[in-house]
Amino acid sequence: MENRIKLQKRIVVLVVVMLVGIFVIMVRYGWLQLVQGSELSERMRYQVGQDYLVQSPRGAIVDRNGRELAASTMTKSLFVDPNNVENPQQLAADLAPLVDKSVEDILEDIKVGGGFSWVKRRMEQSEYEAIRALIRQKGYANCLGFREEAKRYYPNDVLAANLLGFVGTDDKGLEGIEQSLDKYIKGEVTESFLYTDTRERPILDSIFEWHGYQGDKCKTIQLTIDSAIQFIVEQELDRAMAENSPLAITCIAMDPRNGEILAMANRPSYNPNRFWDYEPEVWKNRAVSFVYEPGSTFKTVTAAAALQEGVVSPNQIFVDPGYVMVSGKRIQNWNGASFGTVTFADVVKQSLNTGFALIGLQLGADKLIHYAKLFGFGEPTDIELPGEEVGILYMPDEMVDSDIATMAIGQSVAVTPIQLVTAMSAVANNGILLKPHIVKSIKNANGTIYSETHPEEVRRTVDSATDKTLVGLLEQVVASGGGKKATVRGYRVAGKTGTAQKINEDGTGYSEGRYIASFCGFGPVENPQVALLVIIDDPAGVFYGGQIAAPVASRILSQVFRYLRIEPSNAPLIDDTDFAEDVGEGDTSGASAMTQNIPAPVEEYSEEKETTPSNVSIVPNFYRRSIREVARLADEAGLVLESHGSGFAVEQSLEPRAVVDRGTKISVTFSP
Repeated sequence: MENRIKLQKRIVVLVVVMLVGIFVIMVRYGWLQLVQGSELSERMRYQVGQDYLVQSPRGAIVDRNGRELAASTMTKSLFVDPNNVENPQQLAADLAPLVDKSVEDILEDIKVGGGFSWVKRRMEQSEYEAIRALIRQKGYANCLGFREEAKRYYPNDVLAANLLGFVGTDDKGLEGIEQSLDKYIKGEVTESFLYTDTRERPILDSIFEWHGYQGDKCKTIQLTIDSAIQFIVEQELDRAMAENSPLAITCIAMDPRNGEILAMANRPSYNPNRFWDYEPEVWKNRAVSFVYEPGSTFKTVTAAAALQEGVVSPNQIFVDPGYVMVSGKRIQNWNGASFGTVTFADVVKQSLNTGFALIGLQLGADKLIHYAKLFGFGEPTDIELPGEEVGILYMPDEMVDSDIATMAIGQSVAVTPIQLVTAMSAVANNGILLKPHIVKSIKNANGTIYSETHPEEVRRTVDSATDKTLVGLLEQVVASGGGKKATVRGYRVAGKTGTAQKINEDGTGYSEGRYIASFCGFGPVENPQVALLVIIDDPAGVFYGGQIAAPVASRILSQVFRYLRIEPSNAPLIDDTDFAEDVGEGDTSGASAMTQNIPAPVEEYSEEKETTPSNVSIVPNFYRRSIREVARLADEAGLVLESHGSGFAVEQSLEPRAVVDRGTKISVTFSP
């Protein structure tokens, strides 16, 4: 009995001890969980891993056929922990040859202080491997480390560089599509906890999270550009640069049926993989940011307005005196000569300034500006590219007669290349103006469609019947007029050439001897599929659009038609005469000849026909021509040549385009 009581007491004591122990454990557990839980959790996290900023690759940019134009890959970026650098000089000396930086630059990175400073971002794989070997060899693991960052690559180098743009630091688009659509294609940066080993390398499931994160917001941009057509265009621009040594060349190819841009190129250009090696001026996309006077290519708008308003008809007769007196000054044709009795079709085909100036005056300021706006001038096209300019149009009530006359022939108005090719596309599209697009679709990261671009009608410019008449006139320009060198054998092409004198950079008048040559047209006429604009800015030597821009357009269209497998025309309109072999356009006489006009019927000037054209001559530009060529041109112009030296012309006594009496002596110096 006594033993039983002792056993019960012992059991009670044991139970009490156990209860006290459990209570203590519970109190301790509660203390650790409720009071010190957050602190201990953070301590544990830093022991088994750490927080990282994980970046997803930037969305790709592809052409209309899915060919990659811009892509991103994950690369290593090197950082230094200045607080743990024991010997800055030695570390800088070891790193400098591996990261292509000077010792002084690396020392500056270390002097930043704190626990983090970038040394080199987005390294090549070879650089990463070399630095990783250095860290193992010299024991720099405590002060050097790597972070993953996305690096942008442009696999085709220069191809489409000006429209693609490039990406700067922190994955920010700085030019072109990269800039304008940055919010869609920019990679995500998210904070994530990763389990790591003692060298901060991801382990366990973190390996898959570290390398497998693709992001949800970065989207793929599919452009309307066809990289094959883009290559054709850029190849021909390179050839034109070599042949004409211009300041720059711009070209746009557009599908007039839906407003899609097929190609857009500039020269000079740059390699976006190394954009920092080029001047910022080269980065700009002149197709949307270059503002210039279009010259005779704008006469397409004047002709459309005149036909629509019933001011003229294709067979209406004009008597061209070669120039018209305007308040004591003259607006003359490209060569100062009279073309005699002509129809309006001839006025368009031969690009006669006299006819267009007087037709412009008959239209008046209000209607001329009205039709310019109908065709999209004076306002942005809102194409999906940054830096688009709007051009310059007069307010009708501010225009005097000289402004009307000069605008009618393509001066006193400033446009952008994208505006001009869009306007010509409206002519090719039965008079309907469409909004231009360079983005075909945007796709989500999972491949689904985020948005698609569809043809967007802006407005009708002229009636269908008027447009058909205008197309016929523009086809004659290419078939047998000033645009003959734009012909493509087997196909019907329509278009207009232009040669405009350049405006001084300060806006005060025109630059002597400096021009912008261009051609804008489309084909095949019976079913237009390609509208094309070629602009050659400030060429050396020959400067007429019909001579240097039209051949570029011909070569491009010929290749593009074959690439698109467009069947040849059944009855191509080709005139095999030699008309306009040396013809330019009638808008190169400069500001001095473009002043106030006398609004009188063209026929009233017919009595002047026999006096001025036969007695005056326009001095040719002999620069870089051979003695034989100079002699021929001088004879055709009625000038008496006095030559000095041999080789090619380097100097002439009379300025090109000067108006002189026939029989005037001109001295030309030649040099090898």
